[in-house]
Amino acid sequence: MILQNTLEDPVWDDFYKRYNLTPGQLQAFKYYCHLLVTMNAQFNLTAITDVSRIVTDHFEDSLAIRDFIDINAMTGIADIGSGAGFPGLPLKIMHPQVPLVLIEVSAKKREFLASIVNSLGLSDVIISDLDWRTFLRKTDYEIDLFCARASLQPEELIRIFKPESPYKNAHLIYWASRFWSPSRLLVPFVERQESYKVGEKQRSFIFFSVK
Repeated sequence: MILQNTLEDPVWDDFYKRYNLTPGQLQAFKYYCHLLVTMNAQFNLTAITDVSRIVTDHFEDSLAIRDFIDINAMTGIADIGSGAGFPGLPLKIMHPQVPLVLIEVSAKKREFLASIVNSLGLSDVIISDLDWRTFLRKTDYEIDLFCARASLQPEELIRIFKPESPYKNAHLIYWASRFWSPSRLLVPFVERQESYKVGEKQRSFIFFSVK
């Protein structure tokens, strides 16, 4: 049963209207929030347990990227260091037809991710236990968009663009602070930087690719 305060929080009405959710999508997000709150202590998923902040700081922050890129045009998406599933699972709920790979080395967090995927009946979702470098060496999925939110540093992420990488022609999007600036190592791979607002916070998306 979904926690009553999770179900009734007024933030859901605004979220439902702002993102033009279907009733099924709204129920999926509510159940996701419920599991996140109830299983957080067991799996050490997030410091944010207030429902309104989960919606804003996790769900809306994950979905904000849709203002800058057409998710429906993607062959496949990968979420690097997925943790509790952000941004991958909110994007999957909104775009169920796009295959998703969740890359997460923590066994406990993979268990949580599997519970969400199974509970919501999501298909075409792979949960990978490989670390980033091993993932680049040993996999060859059809992925053209990689997302990194609160995971690895960009200097590690740009290994994706090495000549031997099977994903060297993919795009990488990094969730960054408002005042983020690239190091000298990163400059050749920065395609563009876009500002966005989530709640009262001003943040940035950094788009990386081989120019």
